[in-house]
Order: sequence, then C-alpha cells, then structure tokens
Amino acid sequence: MPTLILVRHGRSTANTAGLLAGWTPGISLDERGSAQAAALPGRLDGVPVATVVTSPLQRCQETVAPLLAGRPGLTHHTDDRIGECDYGDWTGRKLSELGDEPLMDIVQQHPSAAAFPGGESMRAMSTRAAEAVREWNARVADEHGGDATYLMCSHGDIIKSLVAEALGLHLDLFQRVSVEPCSVTVIRYTRLRPYLVRLGDTGDFASLLPRDDTDAAPTDASAATAEVGGGAGAP
Repeated sequence: MPTLILVRHGRSTANTAGLLAGWTPGISLDERGSAQAAALPGRLDGVPVATVVTSPLQRCQETVAPLLAGRPGLTHHTDDRIGECDYGDWTGRKLSELGDEPLMDIVQQHPSAAAFPGGESMRAMSTRAAEAVREWNARVADEHGGDATYLMCSHGDIIKSLVAEALGLHLDLFQRVSVEPCSVTVIRYTRLRPYLVRLGDTGDFASLLPRDDTDAAPTDASAATAEVGGGAGAP
C-alpha cells in the first residue's frame, strides 16, 4: 500500500493573529508561511510524489503551489474531507477567549465527546479524514502501484487525528500529538498495519528553544492546553 506524506499548511494570517480560522474564506499564508511553502519543494527533492491531494482552503492551496509549479506534470486534487474541522460558532474567534469556554475542557480532555456549537464533532472530523485516506490509498495504489508515495496538505487537527488513527490511539489521546505549520508527517501503510515514519518534521529545532516570559508555556500541567487548530509553531 502507498506511503502518505502529510503536510500541514504553512503559517497563516490567522495563526499569527491568534484566531481559530476554521473554514473562514480568504485566510492566506503570512510572510513566513509563504517562505515555508517555497522551501517545501527543496525538502522533498528526490521524493517521487505520485499525486497531491489538498484541503480546499486557501492556505493549503497556497502551501502546495510552489511544489506543483516545480513539478508541472504532477496531478492535483482537492478533497473536502481533509478540510479543517468545522468549528461552527467558534470560527473566527480569538483562541485566548475560547479558553474560558466550558467546552474547551472537553476538547482538551475528552475530544471524542466534543461537538462545536453550530459545527461538527471532532469524532466526525476524524472519521471523514480517515475514510478519505483509505479511499486515496486504494486509488493511488490502483493508479500508481502499491509502492507509490503521495502527498496530502491539510490542517493541524486533521493530521493529528490521522496520526492517532495510524497508531491505534483513541481520539481522546490525539491532543498529545503536535504538528507545526508546514511540518511533514509520513505514514507508510501496509496490508496489516500502518507505520509512523516521520512526525511533525520541520527540519529545525526552533520549537525546542527556551521562550521568553510572554511566550512561555504554563508551568502548571493542569493548565497546559493543546492549541485548537494546531497553533502558529515556533516563534
């Protein structure tokens, strides 16, 4: 079965503004995100990508544009099922404000029970993404052979849920996974089981550096939260 390269979109204007973008139209890559997208073809140089599948949202389309431009014969498909979680009434709100919402505790600790008001549940998000991957695995294997490699460009929560599914983890544990903007995650599928080959690889270790007081993570473990949508990555 094929090998799947999962790329989270580059840093967006919503990431730097601290907004939960969801399906808001017109959210583009910021300057750093554009640079991350421009570097992606070099990072994948020599990797034989059979096809590219992307979320329909602008920030994902912009992320793969340099790769597609550098490989003119590469086919490109859009699949709504790997689009961002529908955050409903939370869409467009500041993440700093959402921390006070009672639902946030459920999102953090029991996401399989979390459903966004006016939107979808995290369980439904995970299911549609996993179904998309299974169907694309079969299609890519049929069209390009079982050893083919293909790329999907999607969103933080989608990729985290796919990693959890590949590792056999309950969705309630997916908040323990972290994928930064334009990070590369690789899952190799086989007849019996998937293998996680790379996780959130950005090619640098900036996210491990100490941060100043304004950016420091909470020291109280009970207060530490996984940023909904995936966060803006290293400063």
